[in-house]
Amino acid sequence: MTLQETLTAELKAAMVARNADRTATLRLVKSALGYVQIEKKVDQLPDADVTAVLQREAKKRRDARDEYERGGRPELAAKEAAELVVIEEFLPKALSAEELEALVRAVIAETGATSKRDMGTVMKAAQARAAGRTEGKVLSGIVGRLLP
Repeated sequence: MTLQETLTAELKAAMVARNADRTATLRLVKSALGYVQIEKKVDQLPDADVTAVLQREAKKRRDARDEYERGGRPELAAKEAAELVVIEEFLPKALSAEELEALVRAVIAETGATSKRDMGTVMKAAQARAAGRTEGKVLSGIVGRLLP
């Protein structure tokens, strides 16, 4: 079963269970997937594209949650946090800090990077390897710290 089919099945289950918050979040995700399907002119998206959409939606929720907290709107921040929990259920398990550092060290060794000028090359290879299991900001921080 593909990730997109799993999302559809979970949406149906949430609707049957009358879980309004989960249903609303899954509908938002399904809508975002629909836009990507229309853009790419396909009936079914590969799991990699679905994961990319889920990551984008999760990032939107994180950013909105942070802004609401800074703006003194805890009720809206809590809503965004609840949506984020639902979305993160379908994302691959995030890499730990140690795993990320080992991955970046391996990429630096493979690419032969010697200075911060090679950061773009290292980032591109590291992001391909991490395949959506970390945020670019975190990865960039580790790459910047490890490159002389």
